Amino acid sequence: MEIKRDIYLNRLINRMHNGMIKVITGIRRSGKSYLLFSIFRNYLLSKGIREDHIISIELDRFENKPYRNPVTILEFIKRRVADDQNYYIFLDEVQLLDEFADVLNSLLHIRNADVYVTGSNSRFLSKDIITEFRGRGDEVHIYPISFMEFMSVYQGDKYEGWSSYVQFGGLPLTVTMSTDEQKTEYLTRLFEETYIKDIIERHHIEKKQELNDLINVLASGIGSLTNPSKIESTFKSAIHSDISLNTVRSYIDYLKDAFLIAEANRYDVKGRKYIGTPQKYYFEDIGLRNARLGFRQIEETHLMENIIFNELRMRGFAVDVGVVTKRSRAETEIPTKKHLEIDFVANQGSRRYYIQSAFSIPDEEKRQQEKASLVNVGDSFKKIIIVKDIVKPWHDNDGILTMNIYDFLLNGNSLEL
Repeated sequence: MEIKRDIYLNRLINRMHNGMIKVITGIRRSGKSYLLFSIFRNYLLSKGIREDHIISIELDRFENKPYRNPVTILEFIKRRVADDQNYYIFLDEVQLLDEFADVLNSLLHIRNADVYVTGSNSRFLSKDIITEFRGRGDEVHIYPISFMEFMSVYQGDKYEGWSSYVQFGGLPLTVTMSTDEQKTEYLTRLFEETYIKDIIERHHIEKKQELNDLINVLASGIGSLTNPSKIESTFKSAIHSDISLNTVRSYIDYLKDAFLIAEANRYDVKGRKYIGTPQKYYFEDIGLRNARLGFRQIEETHLMENIIFNELRMRGFAVDVGVVTKRSRAETEIPTKKHLEIDFVANQGSRRYYIQSAFSIPDEEKRQQEKASLVNVGDSFKKIIIVKDIVKPWHDNDGILTMNIYDFLLNGNSLEL
């Protein structure tokens, strides 16, 4: 079963021969290696590139351990570049390579080489490393499979597919598993034995229980405003832990670096500025989040919001949480000020969309509640409410588009409806 990942293939194609290191990042088991070593490689072969002009080294394989030495790998690659035709260099899990920034900069000097690398954490994309690349690193972030990709191989209708996707998420291997028991065991084991173990070993964490408690707090509160200070207070009051604020901040950074979670900052729409804390945190894969909580908190409302957030980011949008200030003054009342929240402000170049995630709108009162922040924005950018089930997309008298989650996720141009 092959899951087509055309959005990422096209992003690689569009970056070919641009003089930069193409860096494919993403959570472990999200399909980075498959994208590079299978999908993109097959594309190159279909365009007439000879196999001996594709130099592939998977650095996490034991037999390739000698190539983690910078001198050894450079000598090997330079020997393989034997003529003036284009060569394509694929390095998998490049963070395992000693002095990899220097190695990659050296590869940039091979005139006829086009370099692609993968990595499972974002530490090698830090500001210091990008500075060493001198602006010549080009990131392509790959996410777990989207609902549209999921449905391209799922044997069932979109309603059954949604029920499975919202529970087990989009890590590619889960799609190939035939039973819920297999998926549950795989995701639970993967979280414990791979992601958590990686973080503990990489950062030499001694307070393992506090890290696990923090993950549980974040997993239970997806879509809720919080910040490290509030989390520290929760630790002190509920868990009676003496964990410090700096430790909480560090652990959150580690989870972000491993691409387990992503942060959405608050943005004052009318004031056109970022507010700072509190923020929202979402999981890059819903299945992992659910596995972390033993599949006990499957609140479809919050999970749908998380899935929308991931979909927007997968489509290339920068996503913030919007805040709109509404001022009111009745003749006999003191002026009041109310802060209304917009679930997502999605920006991409000159494009912007204001999006509310509303699982259901059973009556007009609920609709007015969901619309309140959108109608008070005061600009002409498109405003959208996404719900679980309606027949078809429609615009109301305020110009607000309402669509169902299936139309949004299964149509790559759904924001243009």
